[in-house]
Amino acid sequence: MLVLVHSAQGAEADAKRIVSIGGAVTEILYALGLGDRIIGVDSTSLYPAEALKQKKNVGYMRQLSPEGVLGLDPDLIIAIDGSGPPTTLSVLKQAKVPLVIVPEQFSEDGIVDKIRTIAHLMHVDARGECLVSAVTKDLAAIKDLRSHINRKRRVMFVMSMVDGRAMAAGRNTAANEIIALAGGINAVDGYEGYKMIGEEAIVAAKPDVVLAMQRGKDSLDTDTVFANAAFKLTPAFKKKSFVSMDGLYLLGFGPRTAAAAHDLASDLYPSLAGQPGWTSKVSAADCRSR
Repeated sequence: MLVLVHSAQGAEADAKRIVSIGGAVTEILYALGLGDRIIGVDSTSLYPAEALKQKKNVGYMRQLSPEGVLGLDPDLIIAIDGSGPPTTLSVLKQAKVPLVIVPEQFSEDGIVDKIRTIAHLMHVDARGECLVSAVTKDLAAIKDLRSHINRKRRVMFVMSMVDGRAMAAGRNTAANEIIALAGGINAVDGYEGYKMIGEEAIVAAKPDVVLAMQRGKDSLDTDTVFANAAFKLTPAFKKKSFVSMDGLYLLGFGPRTAAAAHDLASDLYPSLAGQPGWTSKVSAADCRSR
C-alpha cells in the first residue's frame, strides 16, 4: 500500500509535473502511458532510454537534494521506498507538494503491488490491470521454466571488489530474489543485505557462477574477478562462469523482471535453450490507453 506523506486530496491523479524517483517507478509510469507527465527523474531511471535523455536528472535516488527536486516546481513527487537521504525526505515531507512513497518489496507480489499502487494513484486502474496481467503471465512462464532445472547452480552476486574483498549479496536483497527467480541458489546465505566478505568466505561459498551488474566504467569484468586469488579456488573459476547484466533490468523488480530472470536462467542453464521459445507478454502489451 502506498504512503501518502502529504496529500492534495485527490489532486495526484491530475498531476502534470511529476518527479519520479526510482527506476521501477519511472518504468511503470511510462508503461501506463504517463511518461509525458514526468518532468524529472533520478539517475536510476534508465528505462525507457528517453527518460534520462528527455527529463531533468535530479541525481541518485539515495543522494537527492531538496532544491534539485523542488526546483522543478513539481505538482507530485513519487519516490520508491529507500530514497533519501533522510534530511532531504524531511524537507520534501514539509513542502506543499504531494509526496508519495511507494513500498519496495523484492518479490513477485511486490512487482504487482507497485504497478497497482501507481495505477490507482493516477486513476488508471484499467491500465494497471492490463500491465499486471502481462507481468503475471511472464512470471508463470518463468515458474514453468524453473521446473526443467535439475541441478540448481550456486550464484554469488558481487556488487564491488576492493583490495581482494567482495561486497556480496546475502538474504533479503534484490540480488537474492532474482537469483531464486532464475532457478539458482544464492551462494551467500549467512547474513542479510550487502556486506564485504573476505577471501575465506569467498572460497567457502563455492559459487558456480559469479553475477555482477553493469555500471559503466565501474563495472566488474571476468578478468578482474578471476584475477583474485580466492575466486581462483571456486568452481566458477574453472569454467570462467561470469554473468553481467544491466543493473535496473536485473535488480529493479519492475515490469521486466521476469524477462531478466529468463535471461539470467539462460546464462545459468544453457540446456534450457531447448525449451519452447520465450516471448515476453510485457514487451508485447500496450496498456497505455485503456
